Amino acid sequence: MRVLVLGGSWFAGRVVVVDAVRRGHEVTAFNRGVSLDSAPTGVRLVRGDREQGRDVRALARQGPWDVVLDVAGSVPAVVRRSMDVLADVAERCVFVSTISAYRDWPHAPVDEDSALWDGDPGFDPGTRSWDPDAYGPLKVGCEIACRNAFGPARLLVLRPHVVLGRYEYVGRLPWWLDRMRRGGRVLAPAPDRSIQPVDVRDLSQFLLDQAERRGNGVFNVAAAPGTHVFGDMLRACIDETAGVAERPAEIVWVDEKWLVRQGVTQWTELPLWRDAAAPWEMKVGRAEAAGLRCRPLADTVHDTWAWLRDGGRPVPHERFAEHGIDPGKEAALIGRWFAAHPQAAEPSR
Repeated sequence: MRVLVLGGSWFAGRVVVVDAVRRGHEVTAFNRGVSLDSAPTGVRLVRGDREQGRDVRALARQGPWDVVLDVAGSVPAVVRRSMDVLADVAERCVFVSTISAYRDWPHAPVDEDSALWDGDPGFDPGTRSWDPDAYGPLKVGCEIACRNAFGPARLLVLRPHVVLGRYEYVGRLPWWLDRMRRGGRVLAPAPDRSIQPVDVRDLSQFLLDQAERRGNGVFNVAAAPGTHVFGDMLRACIDETAGVAERPAEIVWVDEKWLVRQGVTQWTELPLWRDAAAPWEMKVGRAEAAGLRCRPLADTVHDTWAWLRDGGRPVPHERFAEHGIDPGKEAALIGRWFAAHPQAAEPSR
């Protein structure tokens, strides 16, 4: 299969490129060369900026391809211009969207037929800075742009939940691993809260499986609800970092509502925590029926830590600095918790 990957050097795209080569596909990666100086072995690298029409047109002259994979498009107008050109030289398109496309998330369970944000396929926000409020509507606009260019029969859209694993540049799991490495009393919420992140390797496998089968339509991609809980992830982080920890980590489990009253910023100060009705209730039955399989969360923690221990570093990104609570604030909150709850149990591992 002749595969064109738009990007392919940051996170999910990087894993997809390597997996596609391993499967024997003929892979072309199109990117600016900012994040990686060279492509993985076996990849034809084409330099260019998809925001520049002349670069996309020059790329198209190097086709055709059986499928174009867009794992990172987030500006509808840019996606529209590139897909309008590539639809003539690629038989099919796979676009990786997000759970944030759903209007009711995280306040209600979502499936593939849940209402989406309004999206404009011609919209350009005029900035490339991260905006969490705009992210979902922008991705919906990108989905529409791909559908307009390729048509429903030639388009596969994947909407993953949080993606974790090696090369993660957002910094969620790396922050928890580093926090457990530092040890001491660790502020944490809701040990029994169900979570359903997907390993980047499982996302890549499902994407390529569907591309090979000429799949189309929309699939949510995540671990099944109820498969993992928050406490299991944090205990796995302790296990992985125990050999190099500055001191033993002791988890202080606190009430979620109390954290909200203390003004702890949800989703970022304590990464992956959100006190909402349904932050981890994405229905994935359609993808499971199509072959999605998600590995144990402990395997994701292990692989991410192994990558970091081997000197792995994520692509620099503004979102990384958003994640994690200030040590002084964390210590103060823990002290406040025990002062207000003298009957609370001692910290646990």
